[in-house]
Amino acid sequence: MTNLRFREDGSFRVLQMADIQDGPNVLPDTIRLIREAIRKADPDLVVFTGDQIRGYDPAYIDTFLRRRGEEPGARVRAVTEVEAKLRGIKRRARDRVNNRLLAMKSDGSNPDVQQTASTTSTLVYSTTSDSQDVPTTLDELMDETRDKVRRTFAGFLGPVIEAEVPFAATYGNHDFQCGILADEQDGIYREFPGCLNPVDSLEPGTFALPIEASDGSGRVAMSVMMVNSGDYAGKPEENDAQYPAYVVNPRGLDLADSDGYGTPSPEAIDWLGAVQSELGERNGDGKPVPAIAFQHIPPQEFYDCLKEVPAWTPNAVEGARTHAGHCYVLNHEICRPGSRLGEAIGCADENVGEVDALREAGGYFALFCGHDHKNAFVGHAHGIDLGYAPTCGFECYGPKSRYRGIRLFEFHESNPAGYVTRMLTWGDLVGRYSSNEVRVWFEDHCVTGAISMRNELRRPQVFAVLAGAMSLGFMAVIRSLVKKR
Repeated sequence: MTNLRFREDGSFRVLQMADIQDGPNVLPDTIRLIREAIRKADPDLVVFTGDQIRGYDPAYIDTFLRRRGEEPGARVRAVTEVEAKLRGIKRRARDRVNNRLLAMKSDGSNPDVQQTASTTSTLVYSTTSDSQDVPTTLDELMDETRDKVRRTFAGFLGPVIEAEVPFAATYGNHDFQCGILADEQDGIYREFPGCLNPVDSLEPGTFALPIEASDGSGRVAMSVMMVNSGDYAGKPEENDAQYPAYVVNPRGLDLADSDGYGTPSPEAIDWLGAVQSELGERNGDGKPVPAIAFQHIPPQEFYDCLKEVPAWTPNAVEGARTHAGHCYVLNHEICRPGSRLGEAIGCADENVGEVDALREAGGYFALFCGHDHKNAFVGHAHGIDLGYAPTCGFECYGPKSRYRGIRLFEFHESNPAGYVTRMLTWGDLVGRYSSNEVRVWFEDHCVTGAISMRNELRRPQVFAVLAGAMSLGFMAVIRSLVKKR
């Protein structure tokens, strides 16, 4: 495996790419943004902080997993079904298998056929034949999905591999939903040159990347910590029981589960301290090394970078779940210049003490996340920097094209905690508009419920347009009434 090391001038550059969230055919705009950011930054390492895969993409409709532990393709979101129809993707439905098996029994064409649970769960229908339905096994469908995952990886990793930059990846709440779980995705990542995901990690997506001093001594001068922050809360059997409510719950439109988002495992929380002890032993002084952690879902402490304001405050966002009913803006006293807050912080309902664990372990100076596509702030709370990178993809919801981007970190081995970070945005690297601004407009103004509607109305431009339209409508009504008189 590649040994990471500070350059001779004592510098080390990292690019954080968050929420690519694309299907097998990664959009050209996303690939272009990645390529331009690498060209601009000349990074020593690229970290992907989860949701690289748009697991709910119609391409994965036959193997989609709403939650881990479910039958692939058994519970597909309604909006995915609609998108599949719009794109001409036909689902190979399980119920058609049942119908065919019953028909074969009833017409005597195959009297030995018995309808069993195993038959129902392993056979689906392919739509690839010209005139006849050809039974396809679930194993074959899973192989197709594996190939699609490889295509996705090859798409966004292309510029990284071309530039010969090492990379590492952790996982979010959508990666597994394609049907291929994180442990297997880890193996697929390792098929690509430059992958630093170790075979013997604590769990897929949780591992350390020590960065050695520039003098060649082998001393660890700093470490990048990748953390798997989980996906969704609740146990499989609980999710099964909640499924009927999930179907009718409008929150299902934005993919949130009734139990909320997941958290790092207890083992991962313990590891945060244990790995510092290991690195201290490696250096021979027993001291924790300066470290920055990257993961997907932010912990609750990210809300401490905000301040609560009245509901009518322009550009305020309403909190989610445990913070619902409260409105927030950035606390500029603790947030760095250039910070942006575009949506609520999508943290778990439970605080598992991760930030406390970081502080108690020593050495950690920052925790950066993705997950909330419109957020790009960096604040300092609880003695640690808490920050975001927004989405760098164009196949998912997010801010305007010019604000989508990749976060650059510049560290110096003499003081890694004194790092410099900034966004490399589409607007800075390419231009104001993407190749499909209509799509981006809808993604920027996506409304999935009452909270997002209220957030939209707090945006001055949106409010001004609506107020203007209502004024024109009111004037038109008055004029029509006057003419009638």
